[in-house]
Amino acid sequence: MLEAIVFYILAGASVVFGLVMITRVNPISSAMTLVGAFGALAGLYAMLNASFVSIIQILVYAGGIMVLVIFVIMLLNLHKDDLEPMKAQPLWIGGTLVVLFGTILGPILFCVLPNKDWTWSSLAPDFGTLMTVGEKIFSDFIFPFEILSLILLTAVVGALVMAKRKL
Repeated sequence: MLEAIVFYILAGASVVFGLVMITRVNPISSAMTLVGAFGALAGLYAMLNASFVSIIQILVYAGGIMVLVIFVIMLLNLHKDDLEPMKAQPLWIGGTLVVLFGTILGPILFCVLPNKDWTWSSLAPDFGTLMTVGEKIFSDFIFPFEILSLILLTAVVGALVMAKRKL
């Protein structure tokens, strides 16, 4: 019972932080709420006994990646005129709701409900450990891992070029 309460609190916090993040006009406040979403996600990983993934979520994403994001935002040197409030259009609101309910209800309807005997303890005992994550990343997922590093490098270089052009 307590496990379910903690899960719903962390899941709700993650959704709320995500919604606040996409509705903020100021990119720095949006980035800070993303840190909260990363923290809630790390808590969900910890509930799955994936301690390595949980710690990496905090160290890499909430620490390193967010410092990089804030650094790039500061390099863009945005002024108040650049940060005009977003106008909520019905299409934008509808699209957000479809994505939100799809990401929440999709896994519940297709994965959890058909398998009614699923519990937290039905996970593999080595789920989320350093050994299993390392084996998966460097054997089955080495190509996507390298592509992701190139995408991140391209994003940083692109942000630097855009910031340099405005000066």
